[in-house]
Amino acid sequence: MKGVTGVFRSASDAQRAVVQFCDLALPEDRLTLLTPSTSGSGHHIETVATASTEQPGMGKAIGARVGGTAGLSEDPLLVAAIVPGVGPITAIGLLGGAVLAAAGATVGAVAVAAPDNFIAEGLPEDEIFVYEDALRKGYSVVIAMAKDESETVLFRELFKTEGAESVDVLREQWWIGLRSTEEEHYSSHSRNFGSDEKFYRLGFESALHARTRCKEYDQVLAEMDSKIEDVERSYPGMDAGEPFRKGYERGRDYYQQLCDESKAA
Repeated sequence: MKGVTGVFRSASDAQRAVVQFCDLALPEDRLTLLTPSTSGSGHHIETVATASTEQPGMGKAIGARVGGTAGLSEDPLLVAAIVPGVGPITAIGLLGGAVLAAAGATVGAVAVAAPDNFIAEGLPEDEIFVYEDALRKGYSVVIAMAKDESETVLFRELFKTEGAESVDVLREQWWIGLRSTEEEHYSSHSRNFGSDEKFYRLGFESALHARTRCKEYDQVLAEMDSKIEDVERSYPGMDAGEPFRKGYERGRDYYQQLCDESKAA
């Protein structure tokens, strides 16, 4: 399986895309919708039909009213949770709990029952922080699991037709938003950001991987050193280790600040 993701600026656009995937008879255990909750007292996700040809309100509901705090709704396909650095998020779909768990949320039994190897099998862990940034901005995320390359192409085309923004584009926009601040910070240490940016950014993003970012620094040192060795092998003769390390440490600080701001809000 391979995760194909589309990000939408509005929840209604995301739900429209979900309907299109239902038209393809995509099993519900291969389709997930993540959307930010808009209030602390509750968040209503509109009920939509399972096919565009059905009348509004007909078909199996893929949405329901849920609380804005961490917990589990009565619908086994729906999970609400608080994501560190993001806030209250609602996930619809069997794999929604797994995605939220990977993002550091505390969720209920459905999430625990979701496949432990979900990320490894289909959804790259280095994309989770991009989804979080999109959700933080109020966007909604739809993830469809493709079983082969032909489905991957089909799903990407569907997302494009429905006006979704790609993860790659959003990743670049995210970095552009940070770049000037990071350049100023890095240059203050008498380093050349222009020549080191590639490796600094690799380290920064590596620190945001879902598997390691919540661990203590001494717990991730071995993995960080291993990644530095991989980068140095890939770019022989280049000074990659030091900018990677500084980017990694800066990325950890960035994520901690997001978590602190979320708690204070």
